[in-house]
Amino acid sequence: MDKILMNQMAFYGYHGLFPEETKLGQRFLVDVDLMLDLKKSSRTDDMNDSIDYGEVYDVVKEIVEGEPKNLVEAVAEAIADELFRSFELLDACKLKVTKPDPPIPGHYQSVAVEIFRERNV
Repeated sequence: MDKILMNQMAFYGYHGLFPEETKLGQRFLVDVDLMLDLKKSSRTDDMNDSIDYGEVYDVVKEIVEGEPKNLVEAVAEAIADELFRSFELLDACKLKVTKPDPPIPGHYQSVAVEIFRERNV
């Protein structure tokens, strides 16, 4: 299946279980793989036959920088739900939401949640 990939979109949000996360906030990185048929758009060269990257960015930004959620899992699910509502051509999506600096002890690069969702027809 064809894909549009948007990687490492960076936002500042207030999601988390710990008080400092909801008060101080933190960075979130989001990767989105949009699965759809790109054959028509590649031949017509018409944005109406594809998905506008700028609009995808705006959807993700609104959710990540919006209403706080306890779990990154809920953030990822909200993004997937809104992408399907917003883009009729979208068949499936894979999302990765990363917290580069979560307030938990230990040495690691980041923590992340990755989900895959398909349109329910």
